[in-house]
Amino acid sequence: MNYAEIKHFDIANGEGVRTTLFVSGCRRGCPGCFNSGAWSFEAGHPFTREVADDIIESLAPAYMDGLTLLGGEPMEPENQRGLVAFVERVRERYPRGCGKTIWCFTGDTLDELVDGGRHHTEVTDRLLDAIDILVDGPWVQELYDITLRFHGSSNQRVIDLNATREAASAQGVPLSDAVVLWQDEEVYTTHTM
Repeated sequence: MNYAEIKHFDIANGEGVRTTLFVSGCRRGCPGCFNSGAWSFEAGHPFTREVADDIIESLAPAYMDGLTLLGGEPMEPENQRGLVAFVERVRERYPRGCGKTIWCFTGDTLDELVDGGRHHTEVTDRLLDAIDILVDGPWVQELYDITLRFHGSSNQRVIDLNATREAASAQGVPLSDAVVLWQDEEVYTTHTM
């Protein structure tokens, strides 16, 4: 797997201060994509153990709120396979409850990632288990809305995967049938002070 870019101290792609990994490779080709330079799977640099180690260490300071995965497309099957061990290492080093979260932005919907979905692979469940917040759905330029926080078009959802897992377990249904949306702070949802 290659990566196109790593942003340290990112405040645009998830809550708080984050390290953001932009993986290379996306077959969607959404018109108006902000990162079309990462569509090629050959773009950027190899994602090595040393690069992964540096990202994990960058998350250590108390002011860091977590890791964000973007692309390209992190949920392309080959990128899932390239990310899963790394994301599990991040989760092991920074377990839930330590104040550090893992966000993932994908053009896939959750339906496409669960068992039977077009991008479900042998590692998808492991990857989803490590992720806290999933921003799902393709970018649609005609649905662009500048007032949305952490997603750009109104068809996209910001899913609280932890709450979704709890709801799915309690209801005995698949994740995609128990979606719980992430709740932003009121000041951001109402746009009033």
